[in-house]
Amino acid sequence: MGVDAVLYRQISAGNGRRRPAYVSIEVVADPQDVLLDLLKRVRGGGRTPLLDRVDPLGELTVSAERMPQLLAELRCLAEVAGAPAEVDHVHRLARLVRRCAERLDAEIRFEGD
Repeated sequence: MGVDAVLYRQISAGNGRRRPAYVSIEVVADPQDVLLDLLKRVRGGGRTPLLDRVDPLGELTVSAERMPQLLAELRCLAEVAGAPAEVDHVHRLARLVRRCAERLDAEIRFEGD
């Protein structure tokens, strides 16, 4: 019941009543609940307001403009990561965030089960 981080790229602009269309281009899967375990350790401390909103049963969308904030919050996760799998997961998330920050037509969605 992990939370996957998915990088989406916009493929068509919305017009009128239509919403923009997006396609998934990269996924950092969390089948072992590594991200959820890290989030439990930092949640509520006031240092990770974006990540505090990740819902293991829902979806949180973070636009490209918010990637600097998300990257800063990932540093908080890195501080509590101890096991090699946790450190690796934070590094993979940081790479995904940096890729998103390079594009104006992208977003990251944290998708729960």
